[in-house]
Amino acid sequence: MLRSFFNTLSRSTALQRMAAGFGPARRIARRFTAGETFDDAAAVVEELNGRGIGAILNHLGEAVDSRDDALGAAADYGAMVERADAAGLDATLSVKPTHLGLGFGENFFHETMSALVETASRTGRAIEVDMEDSSLTDATLNVYLSLLDQSAAGLRIALQTCLFRTEGDLSRLVERGGRVRLVKGAYDEPADRAWQKKDDVDRSYARLVDACFGDGARAAGFNPAFGTHDHKMIDTICETAAARGARRDDFEFQMLLGVRRDLQQRLADDGYRVRVYVPFGSHWYPYFMRRMAERPANALFVARAMLGE
Repeated sequence: MLRSFFNTLSRSTALQRMAAGFGPARRIARRFTAGETFDDAAAVVEELNGRGIGAILNHLGEAVDSRDDALGAAADYGAMVERADAAGLDATLSVKPTHLGLGFGENFFHETMSALVETASRTGRAIEVDMEDSSLTDATLNVYLSLLDQSAAGLRIALQTCLFRTEGDLSRLVERGGRVRLVKGAYDEPADRAWQKKDDVDRSYARLVDACFGDGARAAGFNPAFGTHDHKMIDTICETAAARGARRDDFEFQMLLGVRRDLQQRLADDGYRVRVYVPFGSHWYPYFMRRMAERPANALFVARAMLGE
């Protein structure tokens, strides 16, 4: 119920305009975002790097209104690559397909991504491609696969464990030499495409973790990342990896800024690779609402903050 409620709010342009001018909402959103400028984000990344944790920089935005907006976003990301490289930040970059123009067709998205991948490869910086709702999965995968050979620095794509199709997609990407981040999924999906109950999604996640460390994946040198804050799932990942002979630096945990900092640090201190998703920019509202949808405890935190507790 709460998940659907917050996902609905995330699509409200009226509420987005209202929130943008509401000081308390902006301050609370800073729990999950680094600020509105690259310098804000760079300061957060430097602090993470100082604690032995990598970062994933994301300039917030999605579903742009025009091709010019998408080209502008791609140019901004290209500049981010250069600035992150100049600052010596341990940070990959994450992009949303509709922010770089997937809404205008696969060919257009391929063009904007190709230019960005070329810049990233020149500086040795990896790109992470986020996955949006399931209506865009095929198009996103098509473009990702077409860019794999161009990316010398590494190109990773997110797969959502809530979707029925993900086991097949993972197998195809392992065979193709792709890189994957497993996430549960933050979008409302129909019952004919996705598991609706948390327990079913968790079981799917565990099956996919097992596949990530299977004989075929190990033989292919597959290097997975796991986006989760669930300590039980993290235990499953660690136990499965150890049972299959994987080293702690053969895979990566990825977590969100503002969520389970204690767990992030413990894993890093224990020798696991950890990256924290560091979003920044003025378009923070949809992202913030999806964090509420993913975890009801976040909504409780916001309510308390609004009441001044």
